[in-house]
Amino acid sequence: MLFFVLACFTPAFFIAVSSTAMMRRIAPRMGLIDQPAERKVHKTPTPMGGGIGIWLGVILTVACGQLVVWWILRQPELPAWLPDIVKLHLPGVMQRSLRLWLILGCGTVLFVMGLLDDKYNLSWKPRLGIQFLVAIILVLGGDIRATVFAPIPAIGIALSVIWIMLLINSFNFLDNMDALSAGIGLIAALMFAFVMLTGTMIPRWLVSGLLLILAGSLTGFLVHNRPPAKIFMGDSGSQFLGMLMGTLTLLGTFYDESTASRHVILAPLCVLAIPLYDTCSVILIRLAQGRSPFHPDKSHFSHRLTALGLSKPKAVMTVHLATITTGLGGILLYRVPDWASAIIIVALILCVLSIVGILEAAVLHTPNDQDKS
Repeated sequence: MLFFVLACFTPAFFIAVSSTAMMRRIAPRMGLIDQPAERKVHKTPTPMGGGIGIWLGVILTVACGQLVVWWILRQPELPAWLPDIVKLHLPGVMQRSLRLWLILGCGTVLFVMGLLDDKYNLSWKPRLGIQFLVAIILVLGGDIRATVFAPIPAIGIALSVIWIMLLINSFNFLDNMDALSAGIGLIAALMFAFVMLTGTMIPRWLVSGLLLILAGSLTGFLVHNRPPAKIFMGDSGSQFLGMLMGTLTLLGTFYDESTASRHVILAPLCVLAIPLYDTCSVILIRLAQGRSPFHPDKSHFSHRLTALGLSKPKAVMTVHLATITTGLGGILLYRVPDWASAIIIVALILCVLSIVGILEAAVLHTPNDQDKS
């Protein structure tokens, strides 16, 4: 299993770290510069386009991996150095190529749209329309959906489309401080990969491999995005990241028939509880104030932590630790036998979200709130 993890993670890391370094020099020539503004936290012009590094890390690693598998399968005998478990699943890699490249193709559509948005500041309406179209293609064309044990298939289809769109925008919203969105993506990808490899009777090799490749790409990007960031991922990276996270959590099939209870379907909600809560609360705040839910402001959890006196790096670390806490709860769902135990874990996560809500409320009621929201 270590061989598999390193084979997925390592090349993606080196591709992302080198291509992001290249983008730091090229982005200004492409006009991809994020200028400081009233509702932004950085003080100096910073290159965007780090999403290109993340995208290349995933696409090139998957493409090279498929070429290697294709070459190996054409040999008269499989190489002796390959682990037996890898030999067993090599044919499945080629059989699932169509669905794999449908996912990456849809991600590329969002990546290109995000790149155009980074440069030209597109309206939220066409962006939302393309996101919806991509989600529909993935759910209906790629048959990537959650049944949620509903008797009517349309319910699962609708919830799957909403889930993908929600995560696309969640990671886009989270990209408001150095290392925040990429760090949460890395935490979630590693936790989901761990579940896919160890939490079910039959490991989900394809999904866990993609998650590990994504984790490697994010780690390479974070080398340049850690505070103080030398480059931002931009909408191109955040939308690509959100789409992959939404799709892979659906494709992973967190419920296993060998598991005694269906409570494990709550695992994705637990791991992603913090970004989902942040997105939903920000949208509600903006709507309550009569503003567009896609209008940028400083209503996010990370912004409110800095308003309470934390430095930006410590605010980001706090959000990361909160994500790890709820994520560990999601992993624990696979270690408990029944709903009674699962309810305790869910209660723990709700307590964490309540703490987040209390901290946000503390800032909402400060005298200077008008200047910070």
